[in-house]
Amino acid sequence: MGIGSKSIPLRHRYLILKLKNIQMKNIIYKVLPCVMVLFASCADEFIDLAPPASITDEVYYTEAEHFLTGSNRFYTNLIGWGDQGIYADHGSDLVGYTEDSDMQIYSRGDTQAPESDSYYSGAYSAIRDMNLLLARAEEYSGEGSIAEYVAATKFHRAWQYFFLVQRYGGVTLVTEPLDVDSEELYGPRNSRYEVVAQILADLDDAIAGLPAEQEISSSDKGKISKWAAMAFKAEVLLHEATWMKYVGDTTDGDGISTGAGSAGFDTGNINNYLQEVVTLTKTVMDQGGYELWNHNDALDNLSSNFLFNLEDGGSNPGGFDKASNKEFIFYNKYDFTFRQAGTLVSHVFEGRVKPSRKMMDMFLCDDGLPIDQSQRFMGYANTEDEFQNRDLRMRAYFTYHKNLGEIPETGDVTLNGTNNFGYFNSKFMSWKWGTDEAYRATTTEAYDMPFIRLAEVYLMYAEALYELNGSLSDAQMNESINLVKARAGLPPISNTFLTVNGMDIGTEIRRERTIELYAESATRFNDLKRWGIAEEELGETIYGAVIEGTAYEGNTALYDPAAYGFGEGTTTTGVGPRRAVIVQPSSIRNFSRNNYLFPLPTSQTGLNDQLLQNPGY
Repeated sequence: MGIGSKSIPLRHRYLILKLKNIQMKNIIYKVLPCVMVLFASCADEFIDLAPPASITDEVYYTEAEHFLTGSNRFYTNLIGWGDQGIYADHGSDLVGYTEDSDMQIYSRGDTQAPESDSYYSGAYSAIRDMNLLLARAEEYSGEGSIAEYVAATKFHRAWQYFFLVQRYGGVTLVTEPLDVDSEELYGPRNSRYEVVAQILADLDDAIAGLPAEQEISSSDKGKISKWAAMAFKAEVLLHEATWMKYVGDTTDGDGISTGAGSAGFDTGNINNYLQEVVTLTKTVMDQGGYELWNHNDALDNLSSNFLFNLEDGGSNPGGFDKASNKEFIFYNKYDFTFRQAGTLVSHVFEGRVKPSRKMMDMFLCDDGLPIDQSQRFMGYANTEDEFQNRDLRMRAYFTYHKNLGEIPETGDVTLNGTNNFGYFNSKFMSWKWGTDEAYRATTTEAYDMPFIRLAEVYLMYAEALYELNGSLSDAQMNESINLVKARAGLPPISNTFLTVNGMDIGTEIRRERTIELYAESATRFNDLKRWGIAEEELGETIYGAVIEGTAYEGNTALYDPAAYGFGEGTTTTGVGPRRAVIVQPSSIRNFSRNNYLFPLPTSQTGLNDQLLQNPGY
């Protein structure tokens, strides 16, 4: 933080954006030749200042180029491949893998308030820099336009605050540079509704100032567009509308005295928010120029696998590269030459998001019916049987694809413990064709990380309509959820189809969202919480492979019961009640309403007696 920062309390170092009496004039450094998220356009050197506190010096943010460089830096604050612990659905009810990771502990309701939390401090560190740029933008009198850079910074600030709201609820709202004696540093937390109001205001400014996707040059792909800001605003609105509808103020604590409170809580906003979601998503759908990445004909119906490990033309047998991807709307950009993952991407996703019994049974049969209603379901007798005649995403996500035209490997055929509960994951993994080798060595993977993509926009549109009206017309289904289903090889649904088969559109929208967005952006945890069902769904026993009536039963060569500490239990399956391996019993899964929000780090609550902890911690 610059001179004298060691004497400033930790909380202040997170929030203070400008320290008094720092004079570092004329200290100019030439730094790396590019901001890593913007590869092709960043070959020229640019001027920056270091250490970070020195960007408060008057020599910076005086030219349009400074604002461009400053706003570009904020892409590096996004969640990356090194954050899979909160990025994927690891630890949720959809995953058949256990360990004492933070998210696994969280899903069991065992989280304790930590002394420090890098997600809290990291967000405020980023917000500090954003507030500084925005403050200097108000004083800017240079010749070049900085409107786009200000708009991008508003988007990034909204992104960081929404991350904080989803994780902690109401937080301290800081929108301008602060001095060490600013009263804001000693006040209570703002309510989630006050923070969300600021997020929405920032996104309105971002939408107004950002270019359309079509106006962004190929060398700048990955930068935020007007449509990305619209899609993100829709995500915020849908999250908060459903939170107010299904959770209400039950996580806010005992009013304003808690330091978070319910100031601004207004159920009258629910329908207004939902209606705006419909408008925003429809605009992106109609004007954004995005397309679902569907090359099933060339990829043996595996588009939903190769989309998520797309690099150059060698990353898939169809020769498609990233330029073919018009589905990602906002994403963290990687490149094999300039910015590799730098972490164990394939290792983590292969093991830590293996699917649970619940996840496997959620996929429909190719006649569009649930497995307990469909004549097409082949049962569980052999490991490959349940993959037959199913939603194409099941095979795309949970089998290995090394050679097209061959029967893929399905599941952990031998159940011998060590987290082998019957299945493995291949989403976000790639193979070198015709070999048992990975296409990229682990840590060198360079596929982009999606945050918002067109499929999610379709599903947000459908969900908002359902929450508003309790139904969708056939035409509305055809322009949203049925497009997602089509890529998955599923027939379109209609109101007649649903009625005849005893199905309802609300369940199908949630099913599609769960399957389509599996292992992306911690979607499952956030969805379960905003739907108000997290304690129910996360409290259930998690099961793995079905044993009863299958090749495993009584076959010690394939299945070692002694290797599983929780044994077997009877659960509902596509063929009725059957015994299956227990991954975790409900007796150790104690997620409650108090766990909807994470605890604030105690290093922060201890420095300010008005910064009170979330309920339950």
